[in-house]
Amino acid sequence: MFKSLSIVVLCSLMVSACTTRPPGIGDPVDWSSLESWRSDNQSDVWEGFLKSCQKLRHDQWREVCLLAANSGDLSDAEVREFFESNFEVRPVYAEDGETEGLITGYYEPLLKGSWERSEAFQHPLYGVPKDLLIVDLGAIYPQLKHLRLRGKLNGNKVVPYYNRAQLDRNQDLLQGTEILWVDSLVDVFFLHVQGSGQIQLTDGSTVAVGYAGQNGHPYQSIGKVLIQMGELEKEEVTLFSIKDWLRANPNRLNEVLAKNPSYIFFELRDGQTEAPVGSLNVALTPRRSIAVDRNVIPLGAPVWLQTTLPNEQQSPLNQLMLAQDTGGAIKGHVRADVFWGRGDEAEKMAGLMKQQGQLFVLLPKGYPIKKSQTQ
Repeated sequence: MFKSLSIVVLCSLMVSACTTRPPGIGDPVDWSSLESWRSDNQSDVWEGFLKSCQKLRHDQWREVCLLAANSGDLSDAEVREFFESNFEVRPVYAEDGETEGLITGYYEPLLKGSWERSEAFQHPLYGVPKDLLIVDLGAIYPQLKHLRLRGKLNGNKVVPYYNRAQLDRNQDLLQGTEILWVDSLVDVFFLHVQGSGQIQLTDGSTVAVGYAGQNGHPYQSIGKVLIQMGELEKEEVTLFSIKDWLRANPNRLNEVLAKNPSYIFFELRDGQTEAPVGSLNVALTPRRSIAVDRNVIPLGAPVWLQTTLPNEQQSPLNQLMLAQDTGGAIKGHVRADVFWGRGDEAEKMAGLMKQQGQLFVLLPKGYPIKKSQTQ
């Protein structure tokens, strides 16, 4: 009793030391909280922000997006002034009240493929199967907005759809939905992780594929699986070390890949030169678009990112980003995935990036914060 009373008295004298902030979007802070805010090239996000505005039809965004649409081309200084005049800065807090979380990266890979199946090209990319049911729970329960139940009919019951192991083991389950075939199951798996990519065909031409659907099973990190198996150390896990292990252990490939039951379905994209489209249904901007947890950060919102690059110098990466995508692995409050684009450098940055960083959401002044975004 005395010990408990002492703790209460101590906390009353040292409120800041005993109070933890709730997770989610916090109260507004000053623009000076953003490191290097005045030296960023904010005009690099302006076109992407205008694209986001075309999808943001909520009352909270209507006025500021109309103002942006009528502003024309702006310089870096003018873009900064626009955001400073019309937005407020809100830090994002993690479960423990901390401001730092995991920042990773993704990119658009290039695979080798063929329109026809052959001995060299055995691994299909599938379109959305006709027997996949999608139930929009938000249409029935508004509090479950963005939640969708995926499955298939078994008689008059909805049951879970096939998982990765079942689909990889029996290609007859998705017969007729093949888009094309590629030469590596490892590359197919990582295309599922990235969500979109380029396919170089046997005639030298290139086509683009993008995310079209998912089987409803949760995403499981293969990196974590290999750590738990004792095959890789946590510090050495990257895109490249995982690929190397999978290719060096073909006899265990299906066993390990099956640990991630999530399975992605694709569709052909219009024009291979165009950037992939994120969950907001707008083209992503390399180095300026991020995937976030939409239950925490509103899709379309500008987000100030403070992190480092995965190089020897751990160079600062402090710049304005746009929350335009989501991902099965991108869950949590202070969590973001930077889209690096395509090419060798993009693959390198995305494959190595597992940095600690902070997120600050820029929201129109007076924007109402939902309970789900603060807890």
